[in-house]
Amino acid sequence: MTTSKISPIKLRQFLVTVHLLFAAFMTPAFFLVAISGGLYLFGNKGQTMAQMIELPASAALDFKSDTLDADVRALLADAGITHRFEYVKTRGNDKIHLRPTSRRYIEMNQTKDGLRAAFMTPNLQGSMIELHKGHGPKLFKLYQKLVAFALIIVVFGGVLVGLLARAYRRKTVISLALGTAVFLILAIFA
Repeated sequence: MTTSKISPIKLRQFLVTVHLLFAAFMTPAFFLVAISGGLYLFGNKGQTMAQMIELPASAALDFKSDTLDADVRALLADAGITHRFEYVKTRGNDKIHLRPTSRRYIEMNQTKDGLRAAFMTPNLQGSMIELHKGHGPKLFKLYQKLVAFALIIVVFGGVLVGLLARAYRRKTVISLALGTAVFLILAIFA
């Protein structure tokens, strides 16, 4: 009876291949995060243009209703407004957004004068920020979850490859220790 053992070299080659494939797959998502997040941190938070929607004077919604999604769809149909959305996001007691908000969406507000609504159209940076925050279409949110999972594999695999290769072991340990120290110092003391 023979037991086959995976050689460290074959394991390292496998991990490098997985690392490269997953990293290439995630590249567009990370460009989105880097560009939108970087611009946001430098003060460009995006813009959204509002276009008021005329609602019937009797229009009303209970934002705490269990049937809010159906109520919104019925209100829009009764008002003759065609708008495709996936779900309703309550923003406090007096505002809702019809998501996704990474493209043209409707915002509704309860005011003392009644229900108000507007089409909200984000510019490119605004759209990217909404995608970055997970406010995009459900299918894109699923993609983001897959990217998050793949990132864990890429990072763990990359460190493992560095630890398995004698030539990179010391550099990997030092880099991991420095990165961990910087993270902890900034997270705890900054």
